[in-house]
Amino acid sequence: MRIANVSGRVALIVGAGASGGRAIDIERESNGRFKADPQALYASWDDFVAWARTITAAGVAFTDADLGPVTPLPPQVFAIGVNYGAHAKESGLETATRPVVFTKFPSSVSGPFDTIELPPGSVDYEVELVVVIGKRADRVTADQAWSYVAGLTMGQDLSERELQLGGPAPQQFSMGKSYKGFSPIGPVLVTVDEFTNPDDVKITTSVNGKELQNGRTSEMIFSVPQIIAFLSGVTPLLPGDVIFTGTPAGIGWSRDPKVLLKPGDELLTTGEGIGEMRHHFVASTR
Repeated sequence: MRIANVSGRVALIVGAGASGGRAIDIERESNGRFKADPQALYASWDDFVAWARTITAAGVAFTDADLGPVTPLPPQVFAIGVNYGAHAKESGLETATRPVVFTKFPSSVSGPFDTIELPPGSVDYEVELVVVIGKRADRVTADQAWSYVAGLTMGQDLSERELQLGGPAPQQFSMGKSYKGFSPIGPVLVTVDEFTNPDDVKITTSVNGKELQNGRTSEMIFSVPQIIAFLSGVTPLLPGDVIFTGTPAGIGWSRDPKVLLKPGDELLTTGEGIGEMRHHFVASTR
């Protein structure tokens, strides 16, 4: 099952293609049983899934430009740092013994085909698999964790490295990663049952047509179930929460010379079985 934010309204996507196909407006098709607000859907996720499996409507066409973030205002946005061994090595960091957690502010969330302003500084890309929570998870075990997941989507953990890493410890991870538009998500949310193995998804980043990151989520140090168990053991996860699960090797900051995003660049983000996001960048006018 694929869910999308189409022109600000939540839709069920049917037909071929990860982000293609046709859109069924959920509020209209359900006669108001479910709201049009994409964020509101997660509060009644189990009821929605049962209803959606009975729907056979044809849907209507849509374009990439119609797509917004599948979680436009998540209650909480968690992110996991250095969660791939090769990325830890390229960053000169030791392998973590428990998940390294920071937050991204909900106001930084943007859509899968938005144009994003670049602030002054050094802006880097980080492709990540993103987990969306479907029901409240409070102290769940790893073997229960997948049952609390609404679905998977793609994300970029865009990072302004000078603010993120500058100054004495503790550094400003959350601030450097939360500029406007710095948490793009999409293009669609794909339910876990659509994947042959949800613990092994290929994810890639290309800038201006050159592939710079290529990894599989099976290479993560901490798997999705382990991350959910760790987070929910500290604080309850809420319906519609978002978890960025970490990036594989190949970030621009660790390259020699560095590869940083600049006005005019095109950033292509892909996820196996999920689809692609495409972003363009302009200089900030602020």
